[in-house]
Amino acid sequence: MTMVIMLMAHNLLRRQSLHSVIQQALAVQSPIIIDGAMATELEYRGVDTTSELWSAIALIQAPQSVRDVHEAYFEAGANIAITDTYQANIAAFEKCGISHEKSERLIGTAVSAALEARERYRRHHVNADDAFVNDSFPNYARPLLVAGSVGPYGAFLADGSEYTGDYHLSAAAYRDFHRRRMQILSESGIDLFAFETMSNIGEVQALIGLLSEDFSDREAWVSFSLSDSGHLCDGTSLETAATVADACPQISAIGVNCVQPELVTDAIGHISAVTAKPIIVYPNNGDVYHPDTKTWTSCADALSLSDLAPRWVEAGASLIGGCCRTSPTDIHNLAQAFHQ
Repeated sequence: MTMVIMLMAHNLLRRQSLHSVIQQALAVQSPIIIDGAMATELEYRGVDTTSELWSAIALIQAPQSVRDVHEAYFEAGANIAITDTYQANIAAFEKCGISHEKSERLIGTAVSAALEARERYRRHHVNADDAFVNDSFPNYARPLLVAGSVGPYGAFLADGSEYTGDYHLSAAAYRDFHRRRMQILSESGIDLFAFETMSNIGEVQALIGLLSEDFSDREAWVSFSLSDSGHLCDGTSLETAATVADACPQISAIGVNCVQPELVTDAIGHISAVTAKPIIVYPNNGDVYHPDTKTWTSCADALSLSDLAPRWVEAGASLIGGCCRTSPTDIHNLAQAFHQ
């Protein structure tokens, strides 16, 4: 009977909500650590991500590499893995000649890769759930969650539109575009949704409506793509967008991602002005992206995540990670900055 109770408690721990995880982390003054870039690490492992499917091509060509990247981030100290589904939607797969049925399976493959990485990490670290990163808080279980990435419609366009927000669909069309991917993510075992790199307020409103109506038992975070520290790429005030997200009880964190690090501190101020919900930030590494050529200009003198993150925590961030061009080393250094 004792073993049954222990197993039930262990399973309950694994199903913790984002809200409860954040509250526990804050109780010990520890930010939750998000993982880093997927495509950058896949490229490092020899996967060519230059197609319209971007990192989602690995779900076809190298699903084991996706799992290995997730596991590397857990090993580095990440608490949350984001699935390789940012660009993985049925319309994108079908555009590349993949059948509807196989497209659905590939989205499930992305979730399986993250879940398997989490289980492999747990098997290799039998006490992984017994302490939060180190032994300082032995009664606080380290959360290991899987967030299902829901990238914007602009990512499907594969022309950099997620960095302009210059696209327009009806609310019904946005919902139809996102619904089946979200259904598969939910059915496959994610812990929450990640509405990320959101640059268009109309799409954000449609997604929140879809979450409320079709996924009433699920949580999500919303993170915005910015043109400057106070505006979404489509020109919407960040405070206005954060207010929209704040009004939905199922949105458990609000923030920014895939932005330049120097925008983050001011962005946190705009968000915290209109919401008391936890703030999530996971910027790029400081290199500059050129959507027209899909190339990067390196910024050798950019400060690291571990250098900047204490400022972001002081400003009010509760969840911190990395986006494009960041690596497991960056996440390791970030985790160590708070948990050593």
